[in-house]
Amino acid sequence: QLQLVESGGGLVQPGGSLRLSCVASGFTFEYYTITWFRQAPGKEREGLSCISRAGSIRNYASSVRGRFTASRDKAKNTVYLQMDSLKPEDTAVYYCAARSDYVCSGSVSGYSYWGQGTHVTVSS
Repeated sequence: QLQLVESGGGLVQPGGSLRLSCVASGFTFEYYTITWFRQAPGKEREGLSCISRAGSIRNYASSVRGRFTASRDKAKNTVYLQMDSLKPEDTAVYYCAARSDYVCSGSVSGYSYWGQGTHVTVSS
């Protein structure tokens, strides 16, 4: 059974950092496109950063550019989202999602597998 599990969320003060992890089971990450999304209360799910099957990274959200960095560890079958200089507006549930084609997209359409999400709250 294919499964994604996110972890690493929590409460952090503005200006702080968190590193989210997304571990895959039942499939190998390098054969899938993986994208980080987030969904704030009352807002649509937003694509943040995509890691293609070849390992290239494409970023979508200008609001996190320069602060969030996605990466992949093939040996651990894990992708990460390093989040620095966090702001209260980064408060959301963060998800990783996978698709088996070569499309790197910030839209939720086309992603077959989703994790359960991890909560990030940025507050003093």
